[in-house]
Amino acid sequence: MKFAVRYYTKTGNTKRLADAVAQELGVEALPISQPITEPVDILFLGNSYYAFNIDPEVRAFVAGLSKDKVGKIVNFGSAALLNSTYKKIKAEASKVGVAMDEKEFHCKGEFKGMHKGRPNEDDIKAIVEFVKQYK
Repeated sequence: MKFAVRYYTKTGNTKRLADAVAQELGVEALPISQPITEPVDILFLGNSYYAFNIDPEVRAFVAGLSKDKVGKIVNFGSAALLNSTYKKIKAEASKVGVAMDEKEFHCKGEFKGMHKGRPNEDDIKAIVEFVKQYK
């Protein structure tokens, strides 16, 4: 299996998760400004809600994917208030014919004093355990 990890973050929370995913898979976690240049079986895509939606940069990144380059997307992220971005990412991925895995990882993220210290060490351990099922 060939993996890639891409993430979008404004606070650094999702990058912390992405780094843990990448370390477990033996790849590098890169921001979404780095396109997928070689075919991968699974793209782990880290993102979150900003102003109650996924960021336009995330939407543009997914729009630039193709089923020739990405077998499927595994969604992950953190957020202080809202939970999963799965439905939003799936809607964008379906426009370009890229499949979404049914499973995803989500945890709380610190924002303006809420959920202080999240993602924490337990969250990092949990995402590593989550990723192991794909190896």
